[in-house]
Amino acid sequence: MNSISGSAAATASLDDPFYYLANFRFVLGWVGTHHADLLTREERGLLATFDAFPQPSQALLVRMVMRKGELFRTGRLVYPEIGDTERALAPLVDAGWVEADPELGFAELFRLLRLAELRRALKAEIAAAGLAPGASKTAISEALSVQEFQAKSLSEWWPETREALNGERIVRLTVMPWCDRLRLMFFGNLRQDWAEFVLAELGLQRFERVELTPGSRAFQHREEVDAYLALHVLRERLEQGEPLAALVAELPSVPEKNVWLAQRRGKLAFLLGQAAERSGQEALALRLYVESGEGAGGQVEARIRRLRLLERLGEYRQAHALASRAWAAAVGEQERQALARLLPRLCRRLELAPPSREPDAAVRRLDLCLPMAGAIGVERAVAEHLNRPEAPAHYVENALLTGLFGLLCWPALFAPLPGAFFHPFHVGPVDLYRDDFVARRRERFAACLARLDDGSHGEAIWRVWHEKRGVASPFVYWDVLDEGLLEQALASIPATHLRACFERLLADLKANRAGLPDLIQFLPGAASGEPRYRLIEVKGPGDRLQDNQRRWLAFFQAQGIEAMVCHVTWQQGGAS
Repeated sequence: MNSISGSAAATASLDDPFYYLANFRFVLGWVGTHHADLLTREERGLLATFDAFPQPSQALLVRMVMRKGELFRTGRLVYPEIGDTERALAPLVDAGWVEADPELGFAELFRLLRLAELRRALKAEIAAAGLAPGASKTAISEALSVQEFQAKSLSEWWPETREALNGERIVRLTVMPWCDRLRLMFFGNLRQDWAEFVLAELGLQRFERVELTPGSRAFQHREEVDAYLALHVLRERLEQGEPLAALVAELPSVPEKNVWLAQRRGKLAFLLGQAAERSGQEALALRLYVESGEGAGGQVEARIRRLRLLERLGEYRQAHALASRAWAAAVGEQERQALARLLPRLCRRLELAPPSREPDAAVRRLDLCLPMAGAIGVERAVAEHLNRPEAPAHYVENALLTGLFGLLCWPALFAPLPGAFFHPFHVGPVDLYRDDFVARRRERFAACLARLDDGSHGEAIWRVWHEKRGVASPFVYWDVLDEGLLEQALASIPATHLRACFERLLADLKANRAGLPDLIQFLPGAASGEPRYRLIEVKGPGDRLQDNQRRWLAFFQAQGIEAMVCHVTWQQGGAS
């Protein structure tokens, strides 16, 4: 079987001055072998063209790809292992991979030239704006950026460029979209980049070794790659503040039955809806919230936001009808919590009887007045105040229970299922937050949780802790989950409590992995039948419980797990 089971097989040694080129070639080879059917003839030709470039030209191209942007001053493309920059550039320019004298807008020119160079290149424009010859870069920018300059080459902006810059010039990399497409097909996302190889080689990041087969890949059809790239570009344009109308008009459809792409599209539609609502375009916002909240991978946030907007617009009857249908359906905890607040308000507006609901149980409260925490923060201040040799307190937030879950369920989380892993740099399975994640691994998770029933969970957790220490995981934070904390947790937290918490995590991994209490205090000397630990959520002055924290606290009460909220006020006087 042709497979790669870990990052060691994919990375080049940093002792090799061309290590980055070897890593880039690895990606090209992987994509060419496993994704050839997703590439056009022209794109496959680019793979062959790259292979034919001289090594210095290949290396220079990769150096440019790994840097930010597409425009570069050649004086900043000097690398000892490459040698003469202009000689390495020549084949790239001849092949059209690098543009030798690209057109530059004013903002690009301003970013690439130093202040003294700008004063000389824009001498006439600076004088026409009434600025002194020695004006600052800020003053030049404020005066000239409001003008509409036509994009033109550097030699047109500044005819004396080559002499003034001692032969240096500005070039543009033209194949970055192709390189991004290859990177996307390899990683399955655009968050990860070429630095992953370096981090792995330096040992700064270690990844689980999972069997990868030729069929393990992120995309099965080219249209999926195209849709992902289109959504990515639209989100970037939204963040840059482009007009909403153009962005909404270009919102692409996604291939049928591809749930994870539908989720990405739904998230973008939700963000566009938020932007529309902020700008007073309520009708557009409602339409986008509908698009986001319906269908495969519908966004809970979009459905809730739509109801709140309808309420704000006075559409109480429509909002009530939609909310009532949702209340009667099997919605998740997050949505039901929002509906429990919204429906009574709508019923009062419409003079209807509110839906029946169980009253919230009172959460235990602890009030503390402490010296000002200073740099350590309120959570650690409370932990230090409560900590005693016979009852140690730890600041763990979302790292302890999720970490124990990640250790016990490691075999299920890193099971080599189709579509879960497809390169050596996965922190976790790519389908982690998809609707069918648990269903695909139900028997594996059941086998892991069964260890909680027969008492072998501690042994399993310790084994994984020792064998996998430092390996990236979506749930295990190694710098928090040290040996002492782990030992105390396994000695104090009953297996029945762990099973209940882990089952709740599996019910909605994305929503429930956060919101856990800040502190845990172990009570090893407790009498028989008394709690052996307690969980403490810390709130400083003016801080309130978040919705996900409220849901966890309600769950702990229902399970008989000791949990409380500590409200802190500060003593008058100096810091501790």
